[in-house]
Amino acid sequence: MGLYLVATPIGNLGDITLRALAVLARADVVYCEDTRHSRTLLAHFAIDRPLRPYHEHNADAERPRVLAELGRGRVVALISDAGTPLISDPGFKLVRDAIASGHHVTCLPGASSVTSAVAIAGLPTDRFHFAGFLPTRESQRASRLSELAAIPATLVLFEAPNRLAATLADIAAVLGGDRDIAVVRELTKRFEEVRRGKATEVAAWAEAEPPRGEIVIVVGPPVEREATDADIEAALTELLPAASLKEAAKAVASRLGVPRSRAYDLGLRLKGRAS
Repeated sequence: MGLYLVATPIGNLGDITLRALAVLARADVVYCEDTRHSRTLLAHFAIDRPLRPYHEHNADAERPRVLAELGRGRVVALISDAGTPLISDPGFKLVRDAIASGHHVTCLPGASSVTSAVAIAGLPTDRFHFAGFLPTRESQRASRLSELAAIPATLVLFEAPNRLAATLADIAAVLGGDRDIAVVRELTKRFEEVRRGKATEVAAWAEAEPPRGEIVIVVGPPVEREATDADIEAALTELLPAASLKEAAKAVASRLGVPRSRAYDLGLRLKGRAS
């Protein structure tokens, strides 16, 4: 009995684990994002168990019901449409409340697009920071990227294919066009693809050849060296046409790890030359 967080394949159905199949086969109920999608998965493995939806739109209403089922000693499985539950998917509050209520909670590890993308990207793997989906609005996305710019680790992001080109362009502008990037598409599926290169190169590819499918962006860590005045001015030159001096100085300071006042003063010098 208890709550079982069960990882499911992200593409190739052969990646499901024997333990996952065993738990799903004996679960009293399986909660999932989309019952139609999950019914197809279970049917493939000849598993016939009750399915109920649990997603961001009904989680608050369904959570008491799940906790009540756990209270009756039932085996409850939680799965997402693909990969490991809770990773950019609902479930955190359910796990928190189940633990607080004294119920047994365990995770059955398996497929994860985050770790798979990190492994295949060809970028440093000793430290990585998963940031999920960036904001959809350009100004908010740029602000979030500014917060991530100086993190001394490989960054992992999710993105929808229709926003990929715009997001990569923002990454090049805010994090720097020379940052190493890998765009990992359709992991474990027939058309799996990894596009590697500098941020500006990969952004140009996405603009010219918009990709389809599930996307993970992996961004290499910032180069650890002291920024020169020329580095700061080059970064400011990229941003100033579309941002105020104050905003550009803040973004460049975060990206290059320099004092904001230094970036601002160099920005004033640039504007003085242009006038």
